Amino acid sequence: MEERFFVSFIQCFFIAFGVIVGGSVIGSIGSFATGEPPFNAISEIARKLRIWAIVSAIGGTFDAIANFEKALDGPSVDMVKQILLIISAMGGVKAGMLLMSWIIQEDVG
Repeated sequence: MEERFFVSFIQCFFIAFGVIVGGSVIGSIGSFATGEPPFNAISEIARKLRIWAIVSAIGGTFDAIANFEKALDGPSVDMVKQILLIISAMGGVKAGMLLMSWIIQEDVG
């Protein structure tokens, strides 16, 4: 494994984490402005952003599919790297959801 992969692995985690935390907190400002409860909005927005956080962290669906296709023709190490990047993004989503549930003191999801 090369050093650049570990950089991408860590970045995927924090990109997904940032999408969940930033999107749900900033998105709840609209609820606050319209007089709705912002904590309910944080919970709902965080649940809706889960898949999009993973997609944005791995660089979009088409890049991931193209990398999978290349891995099928080439060495299986590339396939393992893509799977690990997706798992890293899923970990970032889980950590973001956990942080949001700690902040709003209810189960997000």
